[in-house]
Amino acid sequence: MAVATRGGRGSFGSGGGGGGGLRNIVSYRIFASAMFTLLFIATLSVLLTGNPAPPSHESVIPSSGNAYMQRTFLALKSDPLRTRLDLINKQANDHIILVNAYAAYARKLKLDISRQLRMFDDLARNFSDLAGRPGQKTAPEDEEEGTANEDLVRQLEKEVKDRVKIARLMIAESKESYDNQIKIQKLKDTIFSVNELLMKAKKNGQVASLIAAKSVPKSLHCLAMRLVEERIAHPEKYMEEEDSPVFQDPSLYHYAIFSNNVIAVSVVVNSAVKNAQEPWKHVFHVVSDRMNVAAMKVWFKMRPVGGGAHVELKAVEDYEFLNSSYVPVLRQMESANYGDNAKLRNPKYSLLNHLRFYLPEMYPKLHRILFLDDDVVVQKDLSALWRIDLDGKVNGAVETCFGSFHRYIHYLNFSNSVIKERFNPRACAWAYGMNIFDLDAWRREKCTEQYHYWQNLNEDGTLWKSGMLPPGLITFSSTTKSLDKSWHVLGLGFNPSISMDEINHAAVIHFNGNMKPWLDIAINQFKNLWIKYVDNDMEFVQVCNFGL
Repeated sequence: MAVATRGGRGSFGSGGGGGGGLRNIVSYRIFASAMFTLLFIATLSVLLTGNPAPPSHESVIPSSGNAYMQRTFLALKSDPLRTRLDLINKQANDHIILVNAYAAYARKLKLDISRQLRMFDDLARNFSDLAGRPGQKTAPEDEEEGTANEDLVRQLEKEVKDRVKIARLMIAESKESYDNQIKIQKLKDTIFSVNELLMKAKKNGQVASLIAAKSVPKSLHCLAMRLVEERIAHPEKYMEEEDSPVFQDPSLYHYAIFSNNVIAVSVVVNSAVKNAQEPWKHVFHVVSDRMNVAAMKVWFKMRPVGGGAHVELKAVEDYEFLNSSYVPVLRQMESANYGDNAKLRNPKYSLLNHLRFYLPEMYPKLHRILFLDDDVVVQKDLSALWRIDLDGKVNGAVETCFGSFHRYIHYLNFSNSVIKERFNPRACAWAYGMNIFDLDAWRREKCTEQYHYWQNLNEDGTLWKSGMLPPGLITFSSTTKSLDKSWHVLGLGFNPSISMDEINHAAVIHFNGNMKPWLDIAINQFKNLWIKYVDNDMEFVQVCNFGL
């Protein structure tokens, strides 16, 4: 049957019905081709609608679906003026944020810039008003009705640019107040300028302080003149007296004070006597130049020392052995090089200051003597110094070194081979001002001859600079015994940070430095330590207006 069926169809196809079947097949293929062609044309027409992209880019256009096609259509139909308007609005908004930030920073710092603050606020409101005008906001969703007006855009752009210019000028003007880098740089410039002024002021202050320290105050000059005038007016009261035997008595406590300052010497003597347990055993040897020794004799005649203490007053000229043939300093002063040598012109470089190196010759019968500067104040009984065991050394002194300070290297020229070979640069220095000298050991060690030797070597000033300490350090380099620091506290003439506890426990306080207690530049917190020993009842002290 199946064969009959296929055979039946075959017989039908081979007859008149076969031509109709073939026509049906051909018609179907033509219809399908036409449909595909129409679909292709429709697609192509859609793609070619509007402004097509350049041919060079057609080969790279992706076909990623309806979403990409929608974005492509929106981009192709966008308004160039609207893009420009977006940029203008963005610029305005950026400056609104910037202006508001500066305004907020001004409020935070609480600066006195209310004018700038109001200007910033007004400018921010102006930007906001421009951005909020009707027709100025973008509306990308309105593709057909959202087209911007070019005249309005130009007007808006001009107004925004004007306000941006004003904003930038205001920010540039006030940037110095807010910009940290500018403030830091300005601060650095100010610090540099102030440091320059400070250095200049310090130099001027040092010069003024040096002048004040080295000049004779009017009050001191007045006092000396009044005392000399008193001697001339009443010569019978001030006749020369013979030397007392106590001046050569080695069993007593002898002091050496070399000075031209009348009131300073009186304070040293008065403070030592008032604090002495047995003042009648204390003898003060005061040496001055011929002009001032007369004034000192009048002072101690008018105001005798209490407690039975003794005072010997002499002029340096009374010691005949102190001449240029024996004393190197005098010979150097009289030499032709004196005018060219600044060291020799220094007021400290006088014979009166060098007397400390001739104590054994000046007091040949004494065994021990205490040397005191005229700018010290005695606060305790000093008689124990005559009982201290110096271990055969010549000089008993307080050492001043600490760390790397006050070492020999700071006083001597160690670039000189002579100094370098003989001394240790790290050796500890000690202080002049309160020194107990064993005169017997001095004579045994021949210290004066040592001093002469080194002073002659230093005639050209190459071994040390001016001053009394360097030759003292050399002369007594191996013959100095260190004393407890409470015996001698230094620095009251230049260091205001010394503790009062240290001062109160000191036997002797020393106003070394330029700020002497009798000067107006004295350190105020220390001045009363000296003033309390001034004899304010002395009529000439009141007349000469010391301002104490």
